[in-house]
Amino acid sequence: MKKLLITTLFVLSLFQVNCWAQDFVYQPINPAFGGNPYNYSWLLAQAQAQNEYTEDDGYSYEDEDPLLGLQSDINRQVLSGLTSEFYQNQFGEGGLEEGYYKFGSYEIDISPIAEGMQIRIIDIISGSETTIIVPYY
Repeated sequence: MKKLLITTLFVLSLFQVNCWAQDFVYQPINPAFGGNPYNYSWLLAQAQAQNEYTEDDGYSYEDEDPLLGLQSDINRQVLSGLTSEFYQNQFGEGGLEEGYYKFGSYEIDISPIAEGMQIRIIDIISGSETTIIVPYY
């Protein structure tokens, strides 16, 4: 038994493995954060390959139809006028007159109801509708 133990220890000592370790040191990949400056071209190439934006997707003033611009300007002025009218009605003299109006791509219906004045604004192009109730005071 002693011979077997000595033989086993001798064989294990022949296959002795030395283990060496070192400290783990983190180094970032991106050169902007202290990484290797040679990674710059690789990172830039990867970013450009993943970029889905092209210059053709951008907005161009040359492609805009002047009549559509005029229509949006008129619609903006109508909405601005209505806002001014609401403000004037709430805080000044004058008021909204009941009736049916059509400006640009908007139809405006002003009618009295029990709570106050009802203003329906209908966009003819999209079919969307907004209802505003201005209460009596």
